[in-house]
Amino acid sequence: MGGRRPWNREELAVSSTDAPPAEPEAGRAGAQREVLSARNGVAAVFALNGLAIATWFARVPAAREALDLSAGGLGLLLLSMSVGSLLAMPTAGLVAQRLGTARAVLLGTALVSGGLAVAGTSAGAAGFLPGAAVGLFAFGYGAGTCDVAMNIEGTTVERRLGRTILPRFHAAWSLGSVAGAGIGAGAARVGVPIAAHLSVLAVVVLVGTLLGVRTFLPSAGTAPAGGEKAAASARRASLLAAWREPRTLLIGLLVLVMAFTEGSANDWLAVAFVDGYGLSEAAGAAVFGVFVVGMTIGRTAGTVAIDRWGRAPVLFGTILLAVVGAGLAVLAGGGPVAIVGVALWGLGASLGFPVGLSAAADQEDGAPARVSVVGVIGYTAFLGGPPLLGLLGDHVGTLRALLLVPLLLVPALALVPVLRPPAGTRSRPA
Repeated sequence: MGGRRPWNREELAVSSTDAPPAEPEAGRAGAQREVLSARNGVAAVFALNGLAIATWFARVPAAREALDLSAGGLGLLLLSMSVGSLLAMPTAGLVAQRLGTARAVLLGTALVSGGLAVAGTSAGAAGFLPGAAVGLFAFGYGAGTCDVAMNIEGTTVERRLGRTILPRFHAAWSLGSVAGAGIGAGAARVGVPIAAHLSVLAVVVLVGTLLGVRTFLPSAGTAPAGGEKAAASARRASLLAAWREPRTLLIGLLVLVMAFTEGSANDWLAVAFVDGYGLSEAAGAAVFGVFVVGMTIGRTAGTVAIDRWGRAPVLFGTILLAVVGAGLAVLAGGGPVAIVGVALWGLGASLGFPVGLSAAADQEDGAPARVSVVGVIGYTAFLGGPPLLGLLGDHVGTLRALLLVPLLLVPALALVPVLRPPAGTRSRPA
């Protein structure tokens, strides 16, 4: 890790005339503690981000009812969040390099928390659709900024540790989502107003993130004194170069499909089960919780599987699981089989996004730019997915519209080989 190698006896003998051998050992121990502390902080930030996003998605049925929206109208409301995310993504990598990942994450989280509170208050307390749209736009813009920055920090920690760990950060995100879905289901069941629920969670997320980013690794993205203009030019050149790399673009296309697979469940699963199977709002939120439990299990176990068998074989298998799971969730007619399908859908969707971002960061030089590019392409699914499924749902029903997920996943299997690392960049299986 960090390019160091063990000291042998000859080196210790030579170095003893200049410095005691305990100093390098102490330095390595200090560096290890720093990385482990950063690992914990990044995991906490991912979990809090998942908590914030799941808090909104779990209360989407309540917001729809409060604003009296059709499926198409809800899709357009969700589009405001997706537009905010997509507008943030192209520059999020540059922002993270310019400010450092800790400040970029904190800035993004402030927007997420503020937008969550505004959207909840506008929808629940005021019934004001434009206010909810503005709140979701800020929510999405902050989420896009935070997503890129925390993943850049996560890939940096992964490289320093020398083993696959990014999916576990995303597992922490899913654990936060499980908590958010569970709290949302409970809040819906006991009738907690959406405005109060979302506002309280917004404060919790912001304060927790402020504590988490304090452990991040020192940023290497800030320019030296007097070199701001040259550094900014270099960052822009790196980003433009990443947009011309075929491997980066193909990874982005695969991540786009996987983001659609994950995002369609985030946006529509609770609503689809409420409309398609006649469940209550609380039961719909609980079904969404099953999905994120599946995501969490997949991301936790997936790191071991990837280090043993490699990215491409593992992702090929998980995509097949998502195809089967989404099909069962829609076509099983409800009941336990549909719930099993939701769990398989979550397992199958769990690794695509984090593995794609990890693959984009294989080469340390230019990694922030590549992660940003892949993120922009992936987030296009969050832009087009909600209105596309909403409009399709107006014609065939919200539940049936979700069959678009397996239809897109099957051809995406051809893109899986692009995840293999370039020669000489990783020692773990491809």
